[in-house]
Amino acid sequence: MRHRIALGALGALAALTFAATASAHARVSPPVALAKQLQLFTLAVPTEKANAQTTSIELTLPAGFSIDSFVPASGWKRSVQQTGSGAAAVIQKVTWSGGSVPTSEDAAFSFLAIPSASKTYTFLVQQTYSDGSIVDWTGPESADSPAPTVKAVTSLGGGTSTLDIVALAVAAIALIVAVVGLFARGGRTLA
Repeated sequence: MRHRIALGALGALAALTFAATASAHARVSPPVALAKQLQLFTLAVPTEKANAQTTSIELTLPAGFSIDSFVPASGWKRSVQQTGSGAAAVIQKVTWSGGSVPTSEDAAFSFLAIPSASKTYTFLVQQTYSDGSIVDWTGPESADSPAPTVKAVTSLGGGTSTLDIVALAVAAIALIVAVVGLFARGGRTLA
């Protein structure tokens, strides 16, 4: 019985690990946000290339998505392309450079921003590696390098997505496996 539980738990862990690896793309989080509200967003870009490091990330903002301020990113320099100045400034592009992110880790940058309307915003991201190669995260959702998106809505209540349901089901299964494992063990120490 213990072996079946251990194998089931190992299988679930392997499936979750594969799913996480398979979805390694440039992302802006949260993927769903409130329209017309100042919120914290994070851009995360994976370093997927072996024997190279991410050395620069360029984020081009969609119209209507306004960055208010940035969270400092240790080890990185930030340059901003904008129109206007002061309270009337509109940031169009941000480039982080001078840092170094190794393979299998993510470059992450946070900022406070406001989506101006309820719609889906598509961001263009350009990633530069230490060997000079460039990945343009600008494709459709089905592409190898899809553009990150944020869906701005008027309310976060109400609906449940399929992904939410799957995540809850996986969590429930993991909890059941853990509880069964504890009871099956019956307080005995494993030899």
